[in-house]
Order: sequence, then C-alpha cells, then structure tokens
Amino acid sequence: MDTDLNLKAFQQLSYGLYVVCSSDGDKMNGQIANCVFQVTSSPPRIAVSLNKENLTHEFIQKSGEFSVSVLEESVPMKFIGLFGFKSGRDVDNLSHAGHEQGVTACHVVTEHTLSTMEAKIIGQFRNVQ
Repeated sequence: MDTDLNLKAFQQLSYGLYVVCSSDGDKMNGQIANCVFQVTSSPPRIAVSLNKENLTHEFIQKSGEFSVSVLEESVPMKFIGLFGFKSGRDVDNLSHAGHEQGVTACHVVTEHTLSTMEAKIIGQFRNVQ
C-alpha cells in the first residue's frame, strides 16, 4: 500500500460518509459511519465512532484492526443502504460491493470510494452507563 496515498487520505478527512470494515477470521463486515476524524497528524491517528452493538464493532474488538473507505458525494442511496440499513448478521454486504483486502486482514470498499485507510486500535473510549 502506498504510504503517501494513505497520508493524503488522512489529511483530507472531513464530515462525510464512510464505510468502516473489519473481519473475524474468514468473516468480514462493513457499516456506514459518519463520524471518522483526525486525532493527530504526527503520528497519523484517526478515531471512529460506532455503535457497540454492531457486528463491525464486534469484529474490531476481536481483530484490533479496521479500515475506512471515504465515500464519494454522489454515492447512490441503494449502496448506502447496503451498509447502513441491513445488519451484517443478516446479509454479507461486502459480497454486493467492490472491495479488496488491504495490508491488514481488513477489506476496503473500492466502489464509490475516494480513498481508503487502515488502522490498528491503540486505545478506545467506551460510554459506560
């Protein structure tokens, strides 16, 4: 993977829609997220906010890795629905979208995507009630 390309994607993070993916062995899943943001530029660190009940969150907890695909502004609602309106527990959403395995075990969505990046968990915040 081209490090300069990843840095470019990292520097261009803004409010938008993203597909966050992770895996658990042979199982993969992706979900729509709208909260991905830069934490620090050096070293490059990002944060994502996910519902802890989602399958993607479960996979991230197990693998310690995730990917982020930055979606283009003109992405069709049908594509968003594939990752946002259907649970990965019920449908293999990545089998219906262009994707490829990244440097980590995570897959990155390539369809309707401007850029991608992969990350390893270094810390997390949990909202405890």
